[in-house]
Amino acid sequence: MSVTTQNQKAKEAYFTASQGQLIWARFKKQKAAMVGAVVLVVLILSGIFAPFLSPYDPTVAGRDKGYLNGAPQIPKFCDDNGCSVRPFLYTVTRERSLATNFRWVEKVNTDERRYVQFFVQGDKYKLFGFIPSSVHLFGMDNGYVHLFGTDSAGKDIFSRTLHAILTSLQVGTMGVVISFVLALVIGGISGYYGGWLDSVIQMVTDAIRTVPAIPLFMAIAAFIPPEWTAETRFFFISMILGLIGWPTLARRVRTHLLTERNQEYVLAAQLCGASPSHVIRRHLLPSFTSYIIVDLVISFPYMVLSETALSFIGLGLKDPVNSLGVMLQNVTKADVLLNYQWYFIPVIFFIALVMAFVFVGDGLRDAADPYSEANK
Repeated sequence: MSVTTQNQKAKEAYFTASQGQLIWARFKKQKAAMVGAVVLVVLILSGIFAPFLSPYDPTVAGRDKGYLNGAPQIPKFCDDNGCSVRPFLYTVTRERSLATNFRWVEKVNTDERRYVQFFVQGDKYKLFGFIPSSVHLFGMDNGYVHLFGTDSAGKDIFSRTLHAILTSLQVGTMGVVISFVLALVIGGISGYYGGWLDSVIQMVTDAIRTVPAIPLFMAIAAFIPPEWTAETRFFFISMILGLIGWPTLARRVRTHLLTERNQEYVLAAQLCGASPSHVIRRHLLPSFTSYIIVDLVISFPYMVLSETALSFIGLGLKDPVNSLGVMLQNVTKADVLLNYQWYFIPVIFFIALVMAFVFVGDGLRDAADPYSEANK
């Protein structure tokens, strides 16, 4: 096949490609966005399958009473006594020593191995919220394994981290969905009808945008009944994040509809007797669907950041709910900074999650913009 024929087919494929195919082709050219997408997929799958991937129930405290504030345990295959096909850990005993001001001192018995087992029976859970199971990816034939160590209550930090990712993603998803629906409805009405209705809606939008988030949540937290369950607080925080996060997207929807509402295809639909809701839903909004998707992806990390920040300062989710913000509360203690540095492991996952969303969002924004420098 000649080079000319290949170029012609490439041009034909370009001009006949759908908008989604063009965006994907542009997105693949950006290495940072692709790396972010891979990291994001791994983290999302880790959160979704957290009950299966984690060896223990993250809400159970004192499971391993002899290993409170324990350091991370990394399984190995070889030591001075030889190698093993199965990964193993040594038997560890802990006792307080006068030489260390009665802090815990670990004694490792290198002659006694404990082997890691896969697909073991453990704590019961419901995968995806409705599939009952008790099978976990890995466990120990004797004792416990703590890949990321344990906290002061003896909870497994690895299990807590995976479940925290899932919780933060759930809060962010609910907040984004609520703000997305409100933005489309309010922005669509404002941009399609215009006039005095548009002025009133924009006054309300500007008023909501000027409300400071932290004082608002402090006021709301003061009125939250202490008897509320963790699930009730979870849904409440999600709703609040969604109710204050819609103005930015609503503005963009309004601006686009103000520009497009006088186009010929809109006038043709109106002359055919189409209702305003039909025109907005079937003609105006699909004309910039890619930009709406990009806005959703970009707004997602801000929802996660908001939940984490609120839980971090004690205004959001609280124990026994596992979220990244709840786990980050422990890293501010001086004792943790000096002696228990493995408490910072969830921070790495939090940074990776937010940065992955940012890179993917930036990549989608550039890919959806045909006039972007990255697409030339």
